[in-house]
Amino acid sequence: MEDIKILKSLVDEIRDFRQEIDTLRITPEPSNLNCRNEIQKRFDLETGAELQELFNGVTQLLRRSTIHVTHPRNFGNFNPSVTLPSIIGDALAALYNPQLAVWAHASASLEFENKVLNLFKERFGYDVESSIANFTTGGAEANLSAVVTALTHYFPGYGEEGLVGLDKQPVIYIANGGHESFVKAAHVTGLGRNHIRLVRTTPSHQIDLEELRKKIEKDRTKSRFPLMVVGTAGTTAMGTIDPLEELGALCQKEKTWLHVDAAWGGAAILSDQLKEHLKGIELADSITCDAHKWLSVPMGAGMFFCRHRKAVLRAFRISTDYMPEKTEGRTDPYNSTIQWSRRNIGLKVFMSLAALGRQGMAGLLEHQARMGEYLRSSLISKGWEITNLSPFPLVCFTHPKLQNSEKEIKRVADAIVDSGEAWISNVRLTDGRPSLKACITSFQTQEKDVDHLVELLSRFI
Repeated sequence: MEDIKILKSLVDEIRDFRQEIDTLRITPEPSNLNCRNEIQKRFDLETGAELQELFNGVTQLLRRSTIHVTHPRNFGNFNPSVTLPSIIGDALAALYNPQLAVWAHASASLEFENKVLNLFKERFGYDVESSIANFTTGGAEANLSAVVTALTHYFPGYGEEGLVGLDKQPVIYIANGGHESFVKAAHVTGLGRNHIRLVRTTPSHQIDLEELRKKIEKDRTKSRFPLMVVGTAGTTAMGTIDPLEELGALCQKEKTWLHVDAAWGGAAILSDQLKEHLKGIELADSITCDAHKWLSVPMGAGMFFCRHRKAVLRAFRISTDYMPEKTEGRTDPYNSTIQWSRRNIGLKVFMSLAALGRQGMAGLLEHQARMGEYLRSSLISKGWEITNLSPFPLVCFTHPKLQNSEKEIKRVADAIVDSGEAWISNVRLTDGRPSLKACITSFQTQEKDVDHLVELLSRFI
């Protein structure tokens, strides 16, 4: 009976929280920001507690002391509302707790994931059989996987001798405004942070192709090796999409690896309407895409795709006596990824896609894109200025009254957040100008939520 009672409480909380989310403050009350003392006093890890009491205490604190990223008026950085099927999928992953290191130990779990990954391969324009893909903890791991694989692809001795065995210093090129995880990847792989080349952007905030060519040429004259060019499909600050077709042509000419960081924008490939904005992504040697950013599933669910299957298998190969023998015709993830032990990350994505269908999921993405357009037009009608160019629902904006003052722009963003009625952020554009930013990644966001935000903004300028 006790088990049934607590499970009913869990089901009730899932139902109630989803129904009540739009009535809650998005941000905690100031008095709830420091919950450390309450947790210290309320929960004793030495003696334990009755499970129902523990459940009640934890859910109360989560409601009061969390920024509710699933709220329809949370216009923050790529934290979506989550579908019920994806919640169920995450719960099933926890319940069965499969170990995904070896195919033979979790065949169903891995084949659920492969079903999703193969759909994305096809949509990205990859050959399903010759390419390879896996779920990751997030975009940072996927980006790191790309760097390791590119090094292995171009330098067969890298795996054994490391960078000291190379005759040329590899270099990575990324636009100003690209993701900083590549700096970490350069550190972790031994490339060194100083061998990341930041390329200036054009007035449209895309990577400057001519500047990129010059940097590559300069590095070649110094006997450095242009290892990788990173094109971004939906930058974090501005939602910018680099010219992927042109980057693909340049990288083919230069014999340089093209990685497309589509951590956010890659989800658009599922939509027949939106995928045109990713034209050229099929030319990439590897792709990062995070399901937890725009596909309405819980954190975290990254994906890594690579057209060079053999390079990936060389990069992450290992041999042990204690792991089971390989299943013929199947790939064991501990031999094809950075990870070893791994949770069933992709089950929640499979459940959501299998329930909604690709077209149903595409409908959610297209709805959010329409809400982005509605936000742009609503802001313009009230005298605001749009400061970015993106076909995706990320809107950067300012107002003449703010006079491009970073202090004033931050004041408005802070006032919105402090109100608890909506959540936006302030960013710096690639040309250095400060701006406000609102991103729509909740399928629950409606015109009334956008209207509420615009009214709040008018109140605080």
